[in-house]
Amino acid sequence: MSLTATVNVYTEITPNPATMKFITNKLLINGSKDFATKESAQDSPFARELFKFSFVDGVFFASNFVTVTKVAGADWDDLVPILKEFVKGAVESELKIVDNHKEEVIFEGTDIEKKIQQILHDYVRPAVEQDGGAIHYKSFDEAGVVTVVLKGSCSGCPSSTITLKAGIENLLKRMVPEVTEVVAEAM
Repeated sequence: MSLTATVNVYTEITPNPATMKFITNKLLINGSKDFATKESAQDSPFARELFKFSFVDGVFFASNFVTVTKVAGADWDDLVPILKEFVKGAVESELKIVDNHKEEVIFEGTDIEKKIQQILHDYVRPAVEQDGGAIHYKSFDEAGVVTVVLKGSCSGCPSSTITLKAGIENLLKRMVPEVTEVVAEAM
C-alpha cells in the first residue's frame, strides 16, 4: 500500500481578469508550457481534458500551478469550484501535462543574447510565474531592442505593459548596457 499525500488546490487571482491560477501542493512541471488554443494541446493529456470544458479558452502550466483563461461572459464564481475539483483529480491521478516532456534550459546566440536570456530566466521568469504567466526571449537586434513573448495570464493583461517597461526593461538596461528597449510581441 502506498501512502500518497493529499492534493490541495487553491486559487489565486491574476492581474488579468480573464485568468485564474489554480495552485497545487505538488510540482506539476519543471519550466512552463503554454496551450493558447485547443489545437495546441494535442500533446498534453491534462490540457486536452481542460479544453473539453466549453468555458476554457487557454491553459498554461508552470511549476506547481495551472493558469486557466476563461471565455468572455463566463463567471469565475461558477467556474472555480468545477475547475478546482478537476485539477485536484487530474493531479491525484497523475494526468500528464506533456507526453515525454523533458525541458532543458539552453541559451543560444551571442554572449549578449545569452546574458539577456540568463537574466530573463533567473530574475524575470519567477516573478512573472507568480502572476500565472511566462516570458520567453525572442530576439535582440543591433539597435539594442529585446523582443520577448508574454504567455499565460501575461498575454493580454492590462498591467503587462507597465511590467514590461518599468520592470523588465529597467532591469535589462541596468544589467546589460547594450539594451535600449524591451518590446513584447503579441501572441
